[in-house]
Amino acid sequence: MYHSNKIIHLQKGLLSLLIFFLSISVEAQLEKDTTKIITFRHGDKGIELRTKDNKFLFQLQSRLQFRFSTPNDQDPLTYDDYSQDKQTTFKINRARLKVGGHAFEPWLKYYWEYELSQSNLLDFRIMIEKWEWMSFKVGQWKVEYTRERFISSGEQQTVDRSFINRDFTVDRQMGVEVYGHLKGRGIADFNYWAAALTGTGRGNTANDDNNLMYFGRAQWNFLGRFLDFEGSDLEFHEKPTPIIAFSAITNRSPYTRFSQSGGGSLDGYENGLPGQYRVNQWNLETAFMYRGFSWQSEWHTKKIIDKLNNDDTTTLKGYYVQAGYFFHNVFDWWPQHLEMAGRHAAYRPDNSMRQNLQDETTIAFNWFFKGHKNKLTSEVSYFSFQDKSLPLEQGWRFRIQWDISL
Repeated sequence: MYHSNKIIHLQKGLLSLLIFFLSISVEAQLEKDTTKIITFRHGDKGIELRTKDNKFLFQLQSRLQFRFSTPNDQDPLTYDDYSQDKQTTFKINRARLKVGGHAFEPWLKYYWEYELSQSNLLDFRIMIEKWEWMSFKVGQWKVEYTRERFISSGEQQTVDRSFINRDFTVDRQMGVEVYGHLKGRGIADFNYWAAALTGTGRGNTANDDNNLMYFGRAQWNFLGRFLDFEGSDLEFHEKPTPIIAFSAITNRSPYTRFSQSGGGSLDGYENGLPGQYRVNQWNLETAFMYRGFSWQSEWHTKKIIDKLNNDDTTTLKGYYVQAGYFFHNVFDWWPQHLEMAGRHAAYRPDNSMRQNLQDETTIAFNWFFKGHKNKLTSEVSYFSFQDKSLPLEQGWRFRIQWDISL
């Protein structure tokens, strides 16, 4: 009943927003042109309502993700996960509602996103993007710390992100950010992001202490071409488009990890006291697209310092490499809309114990009915868990997923 009431309130709120948009549009245009006040169409971001002078734009889109998995859906995180009971699953993995556009001026943009299946408000933000070299953002959003996490779950090459995402993502945070594109000649082409954030995760409106999370990312577009945050080379880049990026985070809070649910704890930790954990982490990232081929990789280091227990420090390390290709470009018999992709990831939960290592290898196939807006993804993954005090554990998983945006 509670969940139903939440959805009803959401629908009422959405209807009120739509009525508000229409009323402003009509009032703004009525004296200027009574023959054509608003244009209506269905575009890349769903249903669009736009005023004739382009002062106001309202976009509404929904996305559904249906998933089948066996023998389990979740990544095995601990040794015991490899011996858990088999739970073949079919489920609605994501059900999203997205609203975006601009108001008063094309450069004053807004966006919010709601997860219907879990009743979570994921994103809500206002962006001032009047100048390419400097823009501003305020609200709650997915921090641009890693390419893999920032790419929408509907625009990935595989069914889901690699298993190292759980340990290294900073996910969604509330705060303010400045970002921009510094486009110089030749190799002097850079993007940057810098933010001050609450550092306590999605949905948390208060900080635990006087320390903020600080984030920075520098991206070098060394051939002078920007590469968007998207998996698969659906655009078929005619020119090689590579990037190299470095990002870093520092934060002090009760948490050692973040997710869509907010702040939480890595295995071996518990949610601490205010300001207990100083977490410093950095990531070196590469990506490349050219004529149907795509590549991306990340190398992570994360240090967790327990400030209440003699500055006890643990260093975590992990990486993944991923590539995909439309083999129709070299084989006529290969279907044009079929992409093959592969990924390998590795993770050390404590770098001082080199014998302890977890691995994931995944092979995936994507059939694009309408780009990322309507696609079918199947994958098979192989996991291994090595611990110096335990026997080697290994396991397989198969998943298939249909992702559609309306």
